[in-house]
Amino acid sequence: MSRQPDNVLWIPPEERIAAARLTAFQEKLRREEGLEFADYATLHEWSVTDRAAFWRHIWEFCGVVGDGPGEVVLEDPGPMPGARWFPDARLNFAENLLQGDGGDEVLVFRAEDGRREVWTRDRLRGEATRIAAGLLADGIGPGDRVAGLMPNIPETIAAMLGAAMLGAVWSSCSPDFGPQGVMDRLGQIEPRVLFASRGYLFGDAVFDNWETLAHLQANLTSLERIVQAAYPQSEVRPLPGATVWEDYGDPDAAVPFARLPFDHPLFIMFSSGTTGLPKCMIHSAGGTLLQHLKEHQLHCDLGPGDRLYYFTTCGWMMWNWLVSGLASGSSLVLYDGSPMHPPTGQWTMAAEEGITVFGTSARWLAACRKIGLEPAELGDLGALRAVLSTGSPLAPESFDYVYEHVKQDVQLSSISGGTDIISCFALGCPVLPVRRGELQCRGLGMKVEVFDPQGNPVIGTKGELVCTAAFPSMPIRFWNDPDGEKYGKAYFDRFDGIWCHGDFAEITAPGGMVIHGRSDTVLNPGGVRIGTAEIYRVVEGMDEIREALAVGQPRGDDVRVLLFVVLAEGVKIDRFLRRRIKDAIRREASPRHVPALVLAAPELPHTRSGKIMETAVSRIISGRGVDNIEAVANPDSLEHFRQMAAKLT
Repeated sequence: MSRQPDNVLWIPPEERIAAARLTAFQEKLRREEGLEFADYATLHEWSVTDRAAFWRHIWEFCGVVGDGPGEVVLEDPGPMPGARWFPDARLNFAENLLQGDGGDEVLVFRAEDGRREVWTRDRLRGEATRIAAGLLADGIGPGDRVAGLMPNIPETIAAMLGAAMLGAVWSSCSPDFGPQGVMDRLGQIEPRVLFASRGYLFGDAVFDNWETLAHLQANLTSLERIVQAAYPQSEVRPLPGATVWEDYGDPDAAVPFARLPFDHPLFIMFSSGTTGLPKCMIHSAGGTLLQHLKEHQLHCDLGPGDRLYYFTTCGWMMWNWLVSGLASGSSLVLYDGSPMHPPTGQWTMAAEEGITVFGTSARWLAACRKIGLEPAELGDLGALRAVLSTGSPLAPESFDYVYEHVKQDVQLSSISGGTDIISCFALGCPVLPVRRGELQCRGLGMKVEVFDPQGNPVIGTKGELVCTAAFPSMPIRFWNDPDGEKYGKAYFDRFDGIWCHGDFAEITAPGGMVIHGRSDTVLNPGGVRIGTAEIYRVVEGMDEIREALAVGQPRGDDVRVLLFVVLAEGVKIDRFLRRRIKDAIRREASPRHVPALVLAAPELPHTRSGKIMETAVSRIISGRGVDNIEAVANPDSLEHFRQMAAKLT
């Protein structure tokens, strides 16, 4: 494929720009407000300057169902937090997701064992209503907590929507969490009802949830009922005392949607909990809905006829983001199992199901590249219009891989945000070019900037990613934080009244963004701040390296950089490979990026959503240890670093 100037890998065709929902949105603004925008940058500037008008138009354009928007859109006292959005509006999240023709296929479930199941909207409505009736009979109402310990199956969505119909607050954990990891989360929020599966699939194996559920049954004193689905198979032993999924609720009941204030709680999301108990972030129904509608329709060009897929567990915010696609009329493809079992399976599924928007992690795309997968040869990807990547910065080589080995005419969107905002700060745009190694744009309505250490906005210079004005999907508050102290400390301590997200980032001259890593893992050798992703971009492009992790080790008044690498099969570390790694970093990054030591590791620790755990390794290397082992998906991997720490002192 020929490379466009300035690292441009893809330019949207004119007919695609003309048909984009973002173009239709701009036409609405021209027609109703007389507003003309020369380019995306001027549209973005208006969206963050006149936020009340922008979000009102999003409500109208995206077709929010509810009583509103009302006369007042934004009550903003100034410095964050404290803003109130749509104070006079009332809506129900589930009602917005269940609109549309009953016969439409809205959920397609696939599992790694080959099973496939399709749910129509009528079936989803019926199951959600039956669950709502069961919850209502159990005395569940607005504000009560309902939780899920479920894989990404249709029943999980039905349970969440059933709870949302009543205004209950939903929270979910991935079933691969151990007993203590689940207790650390659900024990804080005290749900009254828990929906669970008997187990889950991963890597050609069936995992049983019995031990975790028995632990919750005995120790989570708030629980009044456990409702259990037979998935993944009826042979897995059921939990004594649990209600069978099919027996819960009256299938003939009529349950109305409870329309509640815009800022009524919808989800409680959990942080990873690496350094202690996970933070419990409460997100509103209105803020979540409106933000996801904007991102799906304007940034992903999602609508009726689309099939949206994201590889995710129910313990990651991308599950919540995926499910909201129903509100834009899209159908969803769900998956339970390992994305690498077999390695070709995800791409084959994309072809077989006609997936139009395919979401995954940067780590998975890198793995496909490393093993030489040729997705374009695995099936017809003609329907595929966009590939989304998140979880960590997408390496430039992975941009090349998608355009050279997946599909040339596709919008590749590296997206970045977080559980904290249940959405994105920077993401894709269907009317903008894709540049190698860059996120396409800052999100509409999100006043995102990069600050230098003195709090000045900078372009083309690395600094702290901040948001300088309130937006609808900020957490309402943290759980068990009555005076807001934890909330304020998490985001507003660094720059008073300004959201500091904790990413080390850069806004590029064309208006895109590069994420250089997390601020709390920035390396500082010789007083120079270096983002870890700058090193990973170099070494993970080498065939000998599967994965890498860099940390700083205090040495007197300075810090030395240690680079741990997981080697490709059959490769061994020696002085020649170490020299090639250091030379590549010196050549492609800078001499300041070159690590003091390059060390082999058998595996790296990951969170349960697949992110490498730099903080955990940094704490071990500096002699502090990891407070919450349950946050680590592969805790045995830490032993290698404990042994290395003893040798490196």
